[in-house]
Amino acid sequence: MRYSHLVGKTKKEIQKDEVGISVQYLIRGGFIHKELAGVYALLPLGLRVANKIIEIIREEMVAIDGQELTMTAIQNPEPWKKSGRWEDSVVDIWFKTLLKNGSEVGLATTHEEPLTKLLSQQISSYKDLPLYVFQFQTKFRNEPRPRSGLLRAREFIMKDLYSFDLDKEEHEKYYERAKQAYIKIWERLGIGDQTYLTFASGGTFSKYSHEFQTLCENGEDTIYVDKKKKIAVNKEVFNDEVLKELGLKKEDLEEEKAIEVGNIFPLGTKYSDALGLTFTDEKGEKKPVIMGSYGIGIGRTMATIVELKHDDKGIIWPENISPYKVHLIGLNLDDEKVNKTVEDIYSKLLENKISILFDDRKEVTPGEKFADADLLGITYRAVVSLKTDGEIELKKRDEDKSEIISVVDFINILKK
Repeated sequence: MRYSHLVGKTKKEIQKDEVGISVQYLIRGGFIHKELAGVYALLPLGLRVANKIIEIIREEMVAIDGQELTMTAIQNPEPWKKSGRWEDSVVDIWFKTLLKNGSEVGLATTHEEPLTKLLSQQISSYKDLPLYVFQFQTKFRNEPRPRSGLLRAREFIMKDLYSFDLDKEEHEKYYERAKQAYIKIWERLGIGDQTYLTFASGGTFSKYSHEFQTLCENGEDTIYVDKKKKIAVNKEVFNDEVLKELGLKKEDLEEEKAIEVGNIFPLGTKYSDALGLTFTDEKGEKKPVIMGSYGIGIGRTMATIVELKHDDKGIIWPENISPYKVHLIGLNLDDEKVNKTVEDIYSKLLENKISILFDDRKEVTPGEKFADADLLGITYRAVVSLKTDGEIELKKRDEDKSEIISVVDFINILKK
C-alpha cells in the first residue's frame, strides 16, 4: 500500500474531549475515525489490526471446538421478553426503534436469547450435545457515558462464545478449557504478563464469574492482585469471606486500576428454562441445557494494547498484529537513482507477499515521515535514501539502533 493512496492520514491534533492515550494515538494515526461520542469507524489501518486480533481469537475458539456463525443485529423482542430482559428497567442500554409496520425491534446488546431460541430448533436429544458456538458481531449499547474511545463505546465488535452442555460437570470442564484459551489469547496478543484472571460477581447464575483484567492506569475498574498467584479479585466482591475462600491474604494483594478485556460467565439454565431449550436424556427424561457465555471486545482489546504498548512518539504494535510488516520510507525521491531503487524494493516486497506500507510522498520532509512512522508503530522501519546507496537502513520500532543491510538480507529477515 502506498501511503499517498491511504485512507486515513496522520493528524497532529485531535478533539480535546478525547481522553486516554489509546484514543489519541488511534485517531492521530488514522486507525479510527470518530462519528460521534462512543461511535468510531475502523479505517484501513485499524481494520487490519482488528482483523489480526480477530484471527488470533478465532484460532483459539476453533481449538476448543467452537463453530463460527453470525447472528443478526436487529432483534425480535419475543425471546427477550421471555427472559425478562426486554424492559428498559432491567436492561437500560437498549437501542430500540420501530419498523414501518409499527413493530418494535432492538439492536443487539448480546446474543444469549436469540441463539438459545435458534438452538431450541437444533437440539432435542442428548446426542446433540455438547455444542459450542461463537461469532464476531457488532453490538450496540446505549452507554450514558461513553469514554476513552474504544474502551467504552456504543457500537463495537465483540467475540461472543456460548456453550451448551448436558450437565454441570460437562459445563465446568468446558468452562476451564475456555479459561485456558483466553489466557493463550492474551499471551499471543502481547498483554499476557499484565492480564489477570479476576474473580467477580456471578450474579444470579453462580457465586463467581471471571473477568480478564489488564493492569492500566487509565482503567475504570479497581482490582486487588496477587501477582505471585496470577489471580485478582474485583473490588465489587472484595471482602474477607471471599479472600478466605480463594486462599488469598490481604497483605499479598496490590490495589490496581485495570481494563476488563474479556469475561466468562456460567449461565446455568436461566435462558434454556425461559426459552424452552431442553434435551431428552438416555432415560427419556427432559432436561434443560446448561449454558455459559464468553466475551471479548475487539476494539477494547486493541485500545488496551495501545495503552500498554506505546512511547511518547506513538504506538508500538506487537509484531503479530502490526498493520503491516514493514514501513518503507523513501527519502530524496527527486533523485532518479534513489527513486528507482525504492520502487524496485517495493515491487520485490510485494512479489514476496510481504505486507508493506510505502511512504512514497515527495512533498513531505524526512522528519515528518519519521514522526509518522513512529506514530503508526509498524514493527520494521526501512529507509532508502542517498545515504543508503542502494541498500536499506533497517530499524525495529521498539529499538533505538538501526543497521545498513542489503536488499537480499532485508527480504530474508522479513520472510522469517
